[in-house]
Amino acid sequence: MKLVVLILLIAVLISLGSGLFFLVRDEKGSPRMLKALKIRVALSVLLILFLLVSFQFGWITPQN
Repeated sequence: MKLVVLILLIAVLISLGSGLFFLVRDEKGSPRMLKALKIRVALSVLLILFLLVSFQFGWITPQN
């Protein structure tokens, strides 16, 4: 479980970095920047849903 969460977090950070790169490098309103934003949002939603489902099925539990 930790590996999946870590991979998704790294993918979100990579997408964030590529979006920043396209923002600085390309002209305003670049389609590549928009694509990077879409991917980042989709990965973030996927990560949140994965965490919620994992908690619901008991794959992860809160620690005291």
